Amino acid sequence: MSLELQLIERLQTLSPSHLDVENESAGHGGYFPGKESHFKVSIVSEQFAGLRLVQRHQKIYAAAGDLLSPGKIHALAIHAYVPNEWTGQAPNSPECAHAPKP
Repeated sequence: MSLELQLIERLQTLSPSHLDVENESAGHGGYFPGKESHFKVSIVSEQFAGLRLVQRHQKIYAAAGDLLSPGKIHALAIHAYVPNEWTGQAPNSPECAHAPKP
């Protein structure tokens, strides 16, 4: 199973009302077809109610577990919201300085 699918499966444990996982690996240095190293997560869950941003991230790290170990996911951009904060769109990720040039 791909890292992306494993991450989606694990984040489902947070009972999200919205979950979007994007593989952003192609925008980073050293990319080759099929590489999975950089992901962006946009997640909306009631489980984040009353939590500070760092605590929300900690819940996501705990759910992802060993997927964040060396040789697996290198970078994880996290946008974690409670339902009343969600506007329907997460911010764009910045360009990587080492991204492949077209």
